[in-house]
Amino acid sequence: MGRLDGKVVVVTGASRGIGADVARLFASEGGRVICAARTLEEGQHPFAGSLATTVAAIREAGGEAHAIAANIAEPAECERLIQQTRERCGPVDVLINNAALTYYVPVKDYPVGKWLRSWAVNFQAPFILSRLVLADMIPRGSGAIVNISSGSAIGPGRGPYPDPAVGARGGTCYGSEKAALERFTQGLASEVYQYGISVTSVAPSQVVPTPGTVHHRLVSGLDDPRGEPPILMARAALLLASEPLDRVTGRVTYSQQILREFGWLADARGRGVDTRGSGYSEI
Repeated sequence: MGRLDGKVVVVTGASRGIGADVARLFASEGGRVICAARTLEEGQHPFAGSLATTVAAIREAGGEAHAIAANIAEPAECERLIQQTRERCGPVDVLINNAALTYYVPVKDYPVGKWLRSWAVNFQAPFILSRLVLADMIPRGSGAIVNISSGSAIGPGRGPYPDPAVGARGGTCYGSEKAALERFTQGLASEVYQYGISVTSVAPSQVVPTPGTVHHRLVSGLDDPRGEPPILMARAALLLASEPLDRVTGRVTYSQQILREFGWLADARGRGVDTRGSGYSEI
């Protein structure tokens, strides 16, 4: 018996990286997984990975998965994604808000269009998708929403700032989006607790090597030994999506922290373990 037998799961950003690992693991646990992203086929994006590749791997392993190409920066595309999910599999039981669109540009140089697109994917889409799936979850009195956050939600603190390189890295936009997502997580969790719906957030304890983090030079490569294997984030998301409501809802946590706490991981390190997390993780 899998932890998600028969449950309908939507995973955004499932073409590569953390999202692809989440989709594969959730399918192996019996989930009926809808994989959503912009990249349907290999070659349509500069980075390797596609929905077709993720879905093929799941089906080859005996799981159920369906690909829906969608640009969730557009509200109408979010609505189409959830409607097609209902038509193919039924009402949504689990939503994993994983997709991200990131630029590392200082605010003084940030193009307004890119700023708005980033917020549309990283913050507005989780709101819209959550609102849509709540229409399925509330009448049934159950469901789980897991938001994928980042250590960048932890700000630089107050000045003075003697190292000019810190300010030049350009992570203000992305960090602000993830901090907002953590506040959204706990706010929504408190709103829907009465309906039996869990809302949580999890960030990597260490940087996860993915095509995106390699591109932005957060790690040296996919085999960077300083990185955290993406399967740990997938397992943490599974834990949060499948544990009873009162054990997890409202948690803003880190992958290795929550896995060790629940006995799913013996040795842990990184944020939430060796160092403190964001303020919301301590509430």
